[in-house]
Amino acid sequence: MTGHEFDGLRALVTGGASGIGLATARTLRDRGTEVAVLDLHTADAEDGLHAFTCDVTDDASVVPAVADAGKRLGGIDIVVNNAGIGAQGTVADNDEDEWRRVFDVNVLGIVRVTRAALPSLRGSDAATIVNTCSIAATAGLPQRALYSATKGAVLSLTLAMAADHVHEGIRVNCVNPGTADTPWVQRLLDVADDPAAERAALEARQPTGRLVTAGEVAHAICYLASPLSGSTTGTVLAVDGGMQGLRLRPRG
Repeated sequence: MTGHEFDGLRALVTGGASGIGLATARTLRDRGTEVAVLDLHTADAEDGLHAFTCDVTDDASVVPAVADAGKRLGGIDIVVNNAGIGAQGTVADNDEDEWRRVFDVNVLGIVRVTRAALPSLRGSDAATIVNTCSIAATAGLPQRALYSATKGAVLSLTLAMAADHVHEGIRVNCVNPGTADTPWVQRLLDVADDPAAERAALEARQPTGRLVTAGEVAHAICYLASPLSGSTTGTVLAVDGGMQGLRLRPRG
C-alpha cells in the first residue's frame, strides 16, 4: 500500500476503544483516515479519534451514534464491524439467555450498524465493510461452542452481504484472527488455574508458536478496506499464524 490511499476517507470502527478495534482505528488514522470510534466505553478515547458511545445491541443507540458519526466525519466510506464478546464452554455450558446475549452482540450488532451505515456507504466511491470474524468459524476449537456459532454466522453473513451489495459498489470482507493477544484473552488467562501454562498451550496450537497481535489483524483489516483492494470482496482473510491451513509434523 502507498500510505496515501486512505487520504480523505472516513471510517467507523465499532469496539474501537480497545484491542483489535483500537489498533485498527489507530492504523487507519495514521494512514490518513478520519476515524470515528463507536464503543460502550469512550471516556479514554485517544486524540485524533472521534468517540461516540454506542451499544450495538440497541438500535435506539446504534442509529443516532452512526448518524452523529457520519455528520462529524462528513460521510462514511469504511465500516469496520469489530465489536464482539467472547464465550466459553461446550454446547451445554451456557443457558439460553447467554446464547441470545452473545448472538445479539456478535451477529445482530453487525446487522444494526451496517443497516444504519448503508445510506452513507451508498454515497461513497470507496465503500467497504470489514467484519471481524475468527478462526473459530472454520476450525473446531474446544470449549468455544457458543462463540464459534456466532463467528460461523458472521462468516456466512459476510458472504451474503458481499453478494447483496456488490452492484451498489460496496465491498464486504472479513478477517479471521487466530488467538490474539487482546484484553479479552488476557482476562481468560487471569482466571485460569495456571495462567502461564494456559498461555503456553494457546501459543503452541498456532504454528508460529505465538499469539497473533492486534496490530497484525489491524493491518489485514486495512488491506481489505483499502481502495487499492477494489477487486477484493466476499473474501475471508485468515490472520492466524497458519492455524487453519498448516499441518506440521512434530519437532524432534
